[in-house]
This record gives sequence, C-alpha cells and structure tokens, in this order.
Amino acid sequence: MSTDDLHKAIALTLVKNVGPVISKNLISYCGGLDAIFLEKKSRLLKIPHINVKIYDQLNSKEILKRAEKEIAFIERHKIQTYYFLSNDYPARLKHFPDAPILLYFKGSPVINHRRTLAIVGTRKITQNGRAICESIIKDLVNYDVCVFSGLAYGVDTHAHKNCVHMQIPTIGVLGHGLDLLYPSENIKLAKKMVQNGGILTEFLSGTKPEAMHFPQRNRVVAMLSDAVLVVESGESGGSMITADFAFQYNKDVFAIPGHPDDAMSKGCNLLIKQNKASLVENVEDIAKSLSWTLEKESKQKAQMSLSFEFTEEESQVMNLLKGRKAIELDSIHYRTSYPLSRLSSILLNLEFKGIIKTLPGKKYILS
Repeated sequence: MSTDDLHKAIALTLVKNVGPVISKNLISYCGGLDAIFLEKKSRLLKIPHINVKIYDQLNSKEILKRAEKEIAFIERHKIQTYYFLSNDYPARLKHFPDAPILLYFKGSPVINHRRTLAIVGTRKITQNGRAICESIIKDLVNYDVCVFSGLAYGVDTHAHKNCVHMQIPTIGVLGHGLDLLYPSENIKLAKKMVQNGGILTEFLSGTKPEAMHFPQRNRVVAMLSDAVLVVESGESGGSMITADFAFQYNKDVFAIPGHPDDAMSKGCNLLIKQNKASLVENVEDIAKSLSWTLEKESKQKAQMSLSFEFTEEESQVMNLLKGRKAIELDSIHYRTSYPLSRLSSILLNLEFKGIIKTLPGKKYILS
C-alpha cells in the first residue's frame, strides 16, 4: 500500500459517524480512496448515509494533518498496516462487512495462521480457571494453533502468558492505540508476544482504553478466530460479548461448564443452556468438533495426498475445508463462486481420491 493511499485510509477512519460499512460503500461508489476526497459535493451527498457533516469532515485539512502524524508514528515504530483491499489483509476478516478497513499490527507474520482459537474469560480468574487455561494451552501444542485474546486482566493474560511459555503463537487484540499498553502490567508480556505473535488494533495512536472501544475489540477477536473458548465468565462482560459476536458470525463457540453456584461459571453455563456454545472439557473435545488432527496425523495425510495431482479448483476447495468442521454445499458455493454443476464435479473427484467425505445434509469435511 502506497504512503498516499495509507494517508487517505487513515483520514477516512477519522471521519465521525463513518464506520467500516459506510467506508467500504464510499470507496466502492467513488472508485478508490483518492476519489473520495476529490468527489463533488453533489455526488457525495447522493451516496447512502452521507450527509453534509460527513462531507465537511472529508474536506477538512485537520483529518489529513492527523493522518500525516499517524504515518510518522507508524514509520517510527515499524508498525505494519493491513488495509482491507490489500493482499496481506487478514483472510478471515475479508468476508465481514463490519471488519475494520485498516488495522495496525506489531509482531511476527502469524495473523493468517492455518488454525486460530480465541481463549477468553473473566478478569476475576479463579484458581480453577488458571488450571484449565494451563491444561488447555499445554495440549494445544500438538495442534499448531495461533491463540487470540484481548490482553486484559484474568483469563486473557493467563492465556497469553501460557502461550508464550509453551511457544505457541499468540496475538492480543487491543481496545486502544499502539502507543500504550493497557493494563500496563502486561507491557513485558506484550514484548514477548511480539516475538511469536503480536499485538493488533484498529485504533490510532493516542486512542485511550475507553469502555466503548472494548466491544469493538471483542468483535475483531471473534472474526479472527475459527472458534471461541470461554474458560470462565459471569453472566455479562467482555467474554460474553465476544461469544455473542462469534455466535452471530457462525463461528464455533465452546464453554467450560462449572458448578451452578459458581459465579464465574454462570456465563459459561448460560451459553451452553442457550445453545450458543458447545460444552467442552479439554482440547480433544475442541479438536474433534473442529476436525483438527494432530501434527503427526496431518503429515501422514499430506504424504498420502502427494500421490495425487490436484487442479487449482480442487486445491481451493481443500484449503476452504482445512481446519474446519463440516461445511454445507451452499457455503462452499458462496465462498468459491463456482457454478453448482462444476462444484459438484470437483467435490466428487475429491471424494474419489479419499480427500473429503460427504456427510448428511449436503455437508463436506476433510477425511
């Protein structure tokens, strides 16, 4: 992404009452970032949700000056930016209309890891919660997973710390800019995470960790994860918001059950009771639900697949099914855009080769 495009993209995120959905509409209607800031008033005002106040902001020199300041900060601290139309934008976010148009990242290149899991929970973690976190993360080592969380007190921090200890890549999604770290007690932890994972945010430098920012942070955690595990939680709070986002986004949600009288298990029990989350007790339960195989099994399957040659279309379908539980035919059709007649032929060939299996309800899964 050129510096000029980055300048305009940052400026666009500074416009009040223009979120990701409206921003993407603006870019689409105008044909690019530059065009937004050059477009005539009469034409801009014809675009849905664009009014005079938004037009005035787009023509304000203040947001462009602020964007220049942010670019200087990015360059000074060697921060990577992900623009939603760039090839390196996180693949899991591309399908969501409300995904941020711009993200800021400090760390190593693991954001598109083949398997991702969010581990979230209460800030008031119990001794039992600590033990569960440690056990889960210890067993994740064999599954080649990148763990996402919010770098908050409690379960988030404990999950990140254990990932660092077990050398599992882990990314903390922040509710503020990269010029600070909240809570400050996690500064040393964040520096270690950058070596094998990192810290990610949609907020500019200078953005404070205000309450209204954390639900935005939680939605990004849900988007980036193949599944969300709630370790401990009360009936409300950030982890419940993340779980709700994941449920809305058709992601798998898992919860560790607890005693009915345990305040920090009430949220998990509620998610299970409402059929928003599957009851799990260990990594094996999660792996079975997501069709994850152990690394040794994966290598054996990879060696078997080398005896076949795959077309580009077959490879795309296989990549779509990797690390996922069963996917319906309609979903594969939507994500690949292949005609149904052609897609049926591709799936049949893969089934003959023993690469995929057909399940009831026109669902498919890797063998």
